[in-house]
Amino acid sequence: MLKHLSVAVPLLAAVVAVIPAQSERERQDPVAHLERRIAAGQAKIEYRSDGWGYLSSILENLDLKVDSQILVFSKTSLQQEKIGPKTPRAIYFNDNVSVGGVQNGELYEVAALDPIEGVVFYSLDTKKVDKPVFERQRSLCVLCHGPINYWAPGIMVATVYPNAEGAPFFMGGGELFHTTNQHTPFEERWGGWYVTGTHGSMKHLGNTWAPDPYYPVEMIAEGTQNVTDLSAKFDTSKYFVPTSDLIALMTFEHQTRLTNLIVAVNAQYRFMTSNELPAAKRPTQADIDKTIQEIVKYMLFEDELLLISPIKGVSTFTTTFPQRGPRDSKGRSLRDFDLQTRLFRYPLSFMIYTELFDTMNPQALEGVYRGLYEKLKGSEALEILRETKPNLPSYWH
Repeated sequence: MLKHLSVAVPLLAAVVAVIPAQSERERQDPVAHLERRIAAGQAKIEYRSDGWGYLSSILENLDLKVDSQILVFSKTSLQQEKIGPKTPRAIYFNDNVSVGGVQNGELYEVAALDPIEGVVFYSLDTKKVDKPVFERQRSLCVLCHGPINYWAPGIMVATVYPNAEGAPFFMGGGELFHTTNQHTPFEERWGGWYVTGTHGSMKHLGNTWAPDPYYPVEMIAEGTQNVTDLSAKFDTSKYFVPTSDLIALMTFEHQTRLTNLIVAVNAQYRFMTSNELPAAKRPTQADIDKTIQEIVKYMLFEDELLLISPIKGVSTFTTTFPQRGPRDSKGRSLRDFDLQTRLFRYPLSFMIYTELFDTMNPQALEGVYRGLYEKLKGSEALEILRETKPNLPSYWH
């Protein structure tokens, strides 16, 4: 893995130094909740003869819909040797957990959100056993997920320039490797990913690779844009759905960055007063205030990429995702899509409903609420939130 992730090496020592010590507290992430349900006989991870092994049962138990499927073919995960353009890795997600699966892989990879610890990584062996067990992963996953979020491990969507086998030509920095989010220009997104959907004149880096190692940024252009059918690129029958939905991918991009910011501010407060770091390396109040400001701006979609063409997915994600959240008396939801000039209709993140948001450090939470309120006065988003979000600060009403 390190041969493809050289970007991690110079930062790894610094990241490991600030990973919080594991406590004896009872974890509250979705996998931990599932484990307790299994122990109580209320749930079961089943190995099924449908060709998917444990995967379909995992998705059902963690409330993950198959239409959230996004496909990455770059060799940028633990099981890179089994990943390529003909065998992309599938990722399924909701607001607080994501699961990755690889054809003929040895592990299912899980990233779950715990309100205190942040991102918690697990794996589950794909081989059939009497009692399948989620194994906590603390070290291997940090090699990739540590450097992207200095104060604590995070999650990401990254773009690379892959060759015909899916191996990134270079991941040492600069324009050849970077994480993407709602601010990233469209033309810099999704190198190493499959993307299904229409997006007009806008162009991205997905659905293609560079055939000549001497020209790693000159990738095949024909048949890569506004793709609605991937069957010519690989055997789509080996996946739950034949899509890597554009709208799902952009939604996942949005929530990964916000997740990392919230996890980071919690860690900053913890390290500011603890002895886990030398005094010179501890975050300052100025550092924390900056992160709070970033959270507010990101949640309000300030400086997000504005679309110059309408976008449309090809799976049912555009329909099912809005159904998962609350609606006000006028039928409005923060999960409603726009897809004409921006991703979401109302400029306030749906992640405000998550447990991760609610259990943010109290001082940080108050700072975020204050910042949001000042900018939302008189908006439809404020009206929606007043009806649908319990325990808002009193001044919001």
